[in-house]
Amino acid sequence: MLMRSYRSILALILALVTTCLVSCGSPAATAPPPAYTSQQVEQIQRTVSNLSELREKMPVLKTKIDNRDWVDVSTYIHGPLGSLRRTMSYLTRQLVPQDQKVASKAADDLFEHLQQINTAAENRNYQLAANNYQEALIDFDRFLKLIPDASNVAGVA
Repeated sequence: MLMRSYRSILALILALVTTCLVSCGSPAATAPPPAYTSQQVEQIQRTVSNLSELREKMPVLKTKIDNRDWVDVSTYIHGPLGSLRRTMSYLTRQLVPQDQKVASKAADDLFEHLQQINTAAENRNYQLAANNYQEALIDFDRFLKLIPDASNVAGVA
């Protein structure tokens, strides 16, 4: 008889512990996917059009590198591509926090490659300029992929 009461008490304790573990061990709430308001997306898209124009001008830089037109390479980086840093910095600040870090890294990498192209132009080093040009394109495209569009608007599935 005493053994039965111990079994009952043990079963009751195990039931309470299991109930407690199940109720306290629920999965953590997941954050909703990044979403922007339609006004934020419109503002970002207006700015990104300038950035897209600069991306479309990148082949001009490649032509200057291929022609070994070193003075024009440096001039082009500081001239038509000169507003790139400001525009990318502005856009980075408009992104959701988790995208800001990735965008900032892509922008920093792009600027580093442009600086290397400029250094290569000063040293008339075609191979260094060509390699950094390819890496700059990769970084530029990586940045552009982070820019939100209409599919990122809050409430749009």
